[in-house]
Amino acid sequence: MGPGELLDVLLAGGRRAERATHVRHLPGRDGTRADWPAWADADLVRGYRALGVERPWEHQVDAADAAWSGRHTVLATSTGSGKSLAFWLPALSAVRRGATGAVPDPGAIESVRRRPTVLYLSPTKALAADQLAGLERLLGAAGTRDVRVATCDGDTSRDERRWVREHADVVLTNPDFLHFALLPAHATWSRVLASLAFVVVDECHAFRGVFGAHVALVLRRLRRLAASYGASPVVVLASATTSDPAASAARLLGVPADEVHAVTADTSPAGRKTVVLWQPPELPGGDGPWASLLPAEDPWATVVAVPPRDDAARGDGAAAEDAQTDPTAADGGQAGPRARPEGSGPLGTGERLVAVPQDRPRRTATAEVADLLADLVAAGARVLAFTRSRRGAESVAAATRDHLAAVDPTLPSLVSSYRGGYLPEERRALERAIRSGHLRALATTSALELGVDISGLDAVLIAGWPGTRVSLWQQAGRAGRAGADGLVVLVAREDPLDTYLVHHPEAALDAPVEATVFDPGNPYVLAPHLCAAAAERPLRADELDLFGPRALDLLTELTERGILRRRTSGWYWTHAEPASRMTDLRGAGGDPVRVVETATGRLLGTVDAASADATVHPGAVYVHLGATYVVDALHLDDGVALATRRDVDHGTWASWITSTTVVDVEREVPWGPVTWCYGQVDVTTQVVGYQRRRIPDLQVLSTHELDLPARTLRTTAVWWTAPPEVLEAAGVTLEVAPGALHAAEHASIGLLPLLATCDRWDLGGLSTLVHPDTGHATVFVHDGHPGGAGFAERGFELGPVWLTATRDAIAACPCATGCPACVQSPKCGNGNEPLDKSGALRLLTTVLGHAADAAPS
Repeated sequence: MGPGELLDVLLAGGRRAERATHVRHLPGRDGTRADWPAWADADLVRGYRALGVERPWEHQVDAADAAWSGRHTVLATSTGSGKSLAFWLPALSAVRRGATGAVPDPGAIESVRRRPTVLYLSPTKALAADQLAGLERLLGAAGTRDVRVATCDGDTSRDERRWVREHADVVLTNPDFLHFALLPAHATWSRVLASLAFVVVDECHAFRGVFGAHVALVLRRLRRLAASYGASPVVVLASATTSDPAASAARLLGVPADEVHAVTADTSPAGRKTVVLWQPPELPGGDGPWASLLPAEDPWATVVAVPPRDDAARGDGAAAEDAQTDPTAADGGQAGPRARPEGSGPLGTGERLVAVPQDRPRRTATAEVADLLADLVAAGARVLAFTRSRRGAESVAAATRDHLAAVDPTLPSLVSSYRGGYLPEERRALERAIRSGHLRALATTSALELGVDISGLDAVLIAGWPGTRVSLWQQAGRAGRAGADGLVVLVAREDPLDTYLVHHPEAALDAPVEATVFDPGNPYVLAPHLCAAAAERPLRADELDLFGPRALDLLTELTERGILRRRTSGWYWTHAEPASRMTDLRGAGGDPVRVVETATGRLLGTVDAASADATVHPGAVYVHLGATYVVDALHLDDGVALATRRDVDHGTWASWITSTTVVDVEREVPWGPVTWCYGQVDVTTQVVGYQRRRIPDLQVLSTHELDLPARTLRTTAVWWTAPPEVLEAAGVTLEVAPGALHAAEHASIGLLPLLATCDRWDLGGLSTLVHPDTGHATVFVHDGHPGGAGFAERGFELGPVWLTATRDAIAACPCATGCPACVQSPKCGNGNEPLDKSGALRLLTTVLGHAADAAPS
């Protein structure tokens, strides 16, 4: 079935037509071939041809030629454009030429006299495993047995690591392994480092924010140690389509941008894509007793069965009358039933209650995606459904299986979930199953956004804006991979940004993709890497340029604090504990917490340390591959949660308290009586309890207290104050102020991703009527990463623009009192209480008036 036929399936004969807010047909393109380079190894070329690649695409040859000539190269093209060939062809050709003992012309990359080695780095273990499988297929097709390839990461045994160190030509790993294992023990890896000819950095657009800053410094440490062993590797980076990939790659490596050759012209063929922006419908009976409990992004709500209004049962042509009088119906289209403005009471009560139709909550994106996924699978399509959370992936898969079971008992087995936290063997099995067709659909987190080779998919469903346009097109690229046609559906969450985008397709589909934003000079990131570099090899003054202009000041501070020791020959690490343990590249707050079955000791999976308090606390329901477990105990010191398999009729939702303390005001701008600030803050969060809510109606069954430690995050924030005279001018009384401030905070967090490369899950916030550090009503928005990630600073720099967009988004929402599409937040720790939409609108208008008065003419 083609995209048009699949779209007809989703539109359900017109019954869902009003949910598709925009349909865009993207044309396909023809590919442009080139000849194999003269330097390419003949056996490898023969292997590629045996796999169906008769001639490469032009962009592959452009990148491969640049890398072979010794230039750092970044290849930024679309999903499925064959980036792997562009880096493996020169890398493996160099290995094979070295293996045969040939020494070509001096000055060329192939003049390395040792047997060359290659390091491949990817953001995920799954991608490295996928590349290993691809390399084995290529080398097998080429009939070569003289290239030794192996993965090496945290799951690799000690004996296997020893073999890799002593024998492997190509080592596939990740930045975490470099940081924690390879670089600190570089003497044992001297063979690999001394012969290092190529470093491949795959999916480098994933290295953004704080994680990107960490990876940039790991790569600098790698290049420094390789140079100490006499190697100067060429770095080849593969990226999704991003803005200014040469600048991002140069920042990642610590070299000038003119030293990086960028290849951005995609010459591979692409099938036609149909992209649909989709808004779930309003829920009937939104004034029901459970409505206030419905989170905007509650994956457990996917199985809520709210009976639709049965217009056919009204008789006398009532449904037809609605369709005929609906002014929103498109010319020639079929309009759906329209809710009557007077509303109605609960079914069967006979009550007539006044209701505001626009104020009803909409169906969650995960609930809608589960329905759409079931329809596509039943129609025979192969589909990926991307969700925003691990629990979302589990519940979409479970709800989809339930829907399919009512259609055909053989269909549920064709659907599974896929997410981080699964065991490696479970992930590999799922990847094989979706490739082979034994599975038709996977509900997945962004774990499958990256380049794991899964081709032949008919459609991609995306539950909620994925945070950046880069991610949107990466996920969309999974549909119709390998040049086939594909369908992409972006389903909006009840979130101000999602709502805006599905009604403004130009912002989602026509705007340029973002640049990859990260700051290697962030002192909270740089300081521990300077310590790690000094521990690996004393850090000399002539090496500091590699680490940026802030390095010297930080080294001075580290020396004064006794963390490093300064001698005439450089800076030394003199402590017994490993310096690499001072930081965690992914900001997860420590090693993952292992979830273990209490009765058997079987490892079920893992959760990030930072989220363990909220997800695997005692009493929490943990879902793994559709099976439910109840957590018996959480041992934070040991990093273990013990759980027992139980079938339960409820889910658990944690509650927490948060406080924000101003540490340092770095920048401050007066807007009349309003103060606009940026600086460092301490954000302290503590999980204090949880609710058990029945599935599917979300009725609260019980509330429980928890005794868990508080966690403090030092980060950067932007904040503004509203003294009493500002509140009075806005008509915001003391009773209204907490809700107005809270609503303004939520909406501004939801809109900041329009201005910074982040999503709302990278951010946090706090609003308070009187903050002890400012003395006034204050709204904070902070980065959710230690030391900050540059997002709050971007918001500070674009203050009036940001707050204007926030005010306009609130004003444009048709709801009466506030809803998840404007001022409610899917991650609010206070249950979205209190909120006052009209108060927030008046307050923001007043604040912006002062900002305009203070602006230079």
